[in-house]
Amino acid sequence: MLVFLVSCAGLQRDYVQFDRLSDCPKQTAAMLAAKQSQLGPLSDTHTLACALTILRDTQDPAVRRTSLGSRVCLHLAEREANQEKREKLAAEGVDFAEDALVQGGDGDGAVHYYLATNLGLAVREHITLAMENLGRLEHEMKRALALSPDIDDGGPLRVLGMLYLKAPAWPNGIGDRDKALELLAKAVKEHPMHPLNHLFYAQALWGEGDEATLVQVKAEFALGKRLLAEGNWGYRKASWKKEFDEFQQEYGEVGPTPQ
Repeated sequence: MLVFLVSCAGLQRDYVQFDRLSDCPKQTAAMLAAKQSQLGPLSDTHTLACALTILRDTQDPAVRRTSLGSRVCLHLAEREANQEKREKLAAEGVDFAEDALVQGGDGDGAVHYYLATNLGLAVREHITLAMENLGRLEHEMKRALALSPDIDDGGPLRVLGMLYLKAPAWPNGIGDRDKALELLAKAVKEHPMHPLNHLFYAQALWGEGDEATLVQVKAEFALGKRLLAEGNWGYRKASWKKEFDEFQQEYGEVGPTPQ
């Protein structure tokens, strides 16, 4: 287990600095922890930056063993357009999660989930780093799945499924299309209101190369696109729409889809 507590090599390690910190409300890490469900994709960037600044300095073990710091980093990183800043924030999210494990948070599936999602974001533009960290990504997401399968509307199912779908197959990687299909089908069944569950399942089905699945691909794609359009997904909505558009462009046979 100790090998998984070693910080991942090659990640950015210096902090992203934020403006307007003098405008931050007076609050403590414990206060943030008490309202952590309010810090998410619907939060504005300034609110998250203020929270992260406080969490960086806290020595409160009850807060440090949670996923809060890692989760705030992910929400900031996902909306950051600058690649260098995005990777720094994601790497900081990995650090928060690794510290949470040291503080006793190993039994919290959210800690493993946000460790893996931050790590994936930090290395995704660097093929060598991504390949080196495939085993770590799989390990952390499998822990998240075992402990908290429903977090983020089936996030562990969704992310692990896509990891198996996109990764190279054995002997070069951990890719496994059958596992991907199983996990993504379960994500759709158990969390049918999340648009990416349907998009990712459509991608996995399409990869089967079976013309008989085309009707189901279209149906999953259309449902996911409708859920995206109708739901309040905060800052994630624009980036998710881009993912839908890219899939439809890459696989022209999917569109046009029924409305």
